[in-house]
Amino acid sequence: MNATISERSVVVATKDQVSCDLAGEAAILNIKSGVYYGLDPVGARIWNLMQEPREVAEIQNAITDEYEVEPERCARDLVGLLEKLLAEGLIEVKNGSGA
Repeated sequence: MNATISERSVVVATKDQVSCDLAGEAAILNIKSGVYYGLDPVGARIWNLMQEPREVAEIQNAITDEYEVEPERCARDLVGLLEKLLAEGLIEVKNGSGA
């Protein structure tokens, strides 16, 4: 699985996980591996946005609107998080603008 994540990529949480809110943070359990993950409040917001398929650019815009962060840093940090979630099998990535 060698998907490149760009601002046009569409990301969505996989079905092989369960998650819940823990005081503003997110707890995620990968059902296949049995591994538990935790996300801070910003990561939890990103996770919530990915419960439905969304373009990376749409998620980035939501985060820069809601938090005080430079767009370049947001883009870099967002892609880094998405790559980690993808590597752990928690999200699916579909490259957009294609049939």
